[in-house]
Amino acid sequence: MHLDVATLRDFYATPLGQIARRILARRIRSHWGTTAGETIASLGFGTPFIGAYRSEARRLGAFMPASQGALIWPSAAPILSTLVEEDQLPLPDNSVDRLLVVHCLEVAEQVTPLLRELWRVLKPEGRLLIVVPNRRGLWAHVDTTPFGYGSPYSRSQLDSLLSQCLFTPLTFGTALHLPPLDRGMLVRSATAWERVGARVSPGLGGVLIVEARKEMVAPIKGTPARAKALRVLVPIR
Repeated sequence: MHLDVATLRDFYATPLGQIARRILARRIRSHWGTTAGETIASLGFGTPFIGAYRSEARRLGAFMPASQGALIWPSAAPILSTLVEEDQLPLPDNSVDRLLVVHCLEVAEQVTPLLRELWRVLKPEGRLLIVVPNRRGLWAHVDTTPFGYGSPYSRSQLDSLLSQCLFTPLTFGTALHLPPLDRGMLVRSATAWERVGARVSPGLGGVLIVEARKEMVAPIKGTPARAKALRVLVPIR
């Protein structure tokens, strides 16, 4: 079951959540670089990370699963968030350049239909970026953060799952090497923790980050019926 959207929002307002947001945002930017003129979407709770692209993306949308709930985002119009069924996105085929999945895969009821839907909406040259709790990391075993819920993944599990759904993993990495404790000293030294942890024990980060490419070997069978368009993506003005 998805965490409630208010719980996710409140976590990213804490000192530890703000540190996690900054660390993950830097990693996402290192993968995506500039996104000028592209269509960007997130599934799950991606608003802490995709807001930075509002000024450069051609279109942008935050899709929030019905089991999680949705927030009005941003607070000023135009609204770019919408409630969806996670395996029925209100998007045309081959329409998204960059797709971020965070706080979603580990709590999805049916992972394969979800990934097949992501395959459908990504452009042939599009990129999928997934952030999930790392089975080997400490964050997956402590329920004081959102990364302690759902089913954590190992690298081999993600590799197999993506390959089955016609994605080719391009890069694997980890992040959040600091302990998942909202303590003043730890939060103040987060940058040092992250740097040392990445060097000393790179496989033990709190999350796995995988970037994958859509493969065009064969069409996916049994593509879910198209969802009703709850709200279309709005061009950035």
